[in-house]
Amino acid sequence: MRRVHGVRPARLAGVTALLGAIVACGSTEAGAGDASPAPDTSQASPTARPSPSHARFVEEIEWADGRRVGMYYAAKRGLMEQHQDTAGGAWSKPRLVHATKSDPCQSITLKAFDGTVAAIANWGPYCSDGEPPMESIAAVGTDNLSKWDTKLKESFDGWAKVEASDGAERLTFTRSSTEWLTRLPWSRADGFGEVEEIRR
Repeated sequence: MRRVHGVRPARLAGVTALLGAIVACGSTEAGAGDASPAPDTSQASPTARPSPSHARFVEEIEWADGRRVGMYYAAKRGLMEQHQDTAGGAWSKPRLVHATKSDPCQSITLKAFDGTVAAIANWGPYCSDGEPPMESIAAVGTDNLSKWDTKLKESFDGWAKVEASDGAERLTFTRSSTEWLTRLPWSRADGFGEVEEIRR
């Protein structure tokens, strides 16, 4: 029987080329996804905004100068705040604005004024289901937000809104019903005043 020389090396070369193509393209079998993914270059953009340490704020707002403020509830701790000192800059470390171990409601109200941020937050066992809160906090932070004034009102339906006057030198938290107007004043000079109940 006559042997044909050179067939075997050609066959080996073809198998080697096929294996090389499979390795280069990646297998479709189980385990092919074990390779490390390519870096996400979209996150490395020099214009990307730095992320806060707490990724999910309940509420976040932006000042006119581009700085941002965010707040969230921390279970069994209370109301937390983070902000940027410069537009697009790094976020501050989380700050505890109001300490409580009560169950939080679902929302937080934040409103930005000229150099001032007002916050409304509520807590209560069934507050998320529509029951009145057992704790309602009004909070005001000014300038670089290194300090927050707070005023707690208990067994209250919660503040509905906050408005500014005198160029944000004064704020008024309010809640209205058919019979009463409840107000809470705040000023830069004196902080929070007393709650006022005004019959309609």
